[in-house]
Amino acid sequence: MKTLRKSVRFYQIWVFKLSDPIHIPVLKEEVVFFLNCKKGKFFVDGTVGCGGHAKAILEAKADTFLLGLDVDEEALKEAERVLVPYEGRYHLVEANFAKIGLVLKSLHQEKVDGILLDLGMSSLHLAQAKRGFSFLRTGPLDMRMSKKGSLTAELIVNRWSQARLKEIIQKYGEEKWAGRIAKCIVEERTKAPIQTTTQLAEIVAKAIPRRYWPHHIHPATRTFQALRIAVNNELENLKQFLTQALDCLTSGGRLVIISFHSLEDRMVKKTFREWARENKVRPLTKKPVVPTQEEVKQNPRARSAKLRAIEKI
Repeated sequence: MKTLRKSVRFYQIWVFKLSDPIHIPVLKEEVVFFLNCKKGKFFVDGTVGCGGHAKAILEAKADTFLLGLDVDEEALKEAERVLVPYEGRYHLVEANFAKIGLVLKSLHQEKVDGILLDLGMSSLHLAQAKRGFSFLRTGPLDMRMSKKGSLTAELIVNRWSQARLKEIIQKYGEEKWAGRIAKCIVEERTKAPIQTTTQLAEIVAKAIPRRYWPHHIHPATRTFQALRIAVNNELENLKQFLTQALDCLTSGGRLVIISFHSLEDRMVKKTFREWARENKVRPLTKKPVVPTQEEVKQNPRARSAKLRAIEKI
């Protein structure tokens, strides 16, 4: 237990820096460049979050208009605060980017000039223990991006079968110790319900032999990722978005997606390649664009970001 707590303190201080709740948009200059932000264009930020990328897009050129989507009511309030100087040039909607087609239709906007998805976690989520996303602060096992959702991480951890737990931890977390972790979770919950983030993190850490702990991430990282993906149906939402994204773009319109783990990146990479083979798009990034060492130094959370971009033909 003592060793685990030392490890938690190390990651809190060196990697995540959760003491600073300020959200720094990842690859901001690259986003503006690949979206080709020009005067008079209409853009969609499908994951507007705290408004960092949205602000950069609106600052890039005058007379651009931005539609910001997010499922998190708290994030939208923060985005509204950040975007006040651009009043009249943006519209925020509480909606999942998977519903982009329906949202545009409801606004009588058939096509847009560019779409951005930043699939990373917001500092707003990680900094608030009550949201349950981080194992570095004690909080309820929630993990819902939208508070309107009924499924929580606590429900999954305490009610789902051992086989199902193993499946999602293995599939969504790409965790090779998924079987042991699922077994330990089931054993512990028979003694008492698993209710907090730090409680679960300790169970996961104990399930993995100490000598096999990853060097640069907390041993519970992949399990927490898997639970978050399951709670928020993240991969299915991305899949639904990709089935309609091209129809929402004008000819010459651009799509920019920033992913943070291999499951998302593989889906985006595969889809972009299929579109290119069908001569529907022109790839703008032969390889994913990643943050510079300087950006990672200033914002450690950017270290796993990968940006891919295409232009509709």
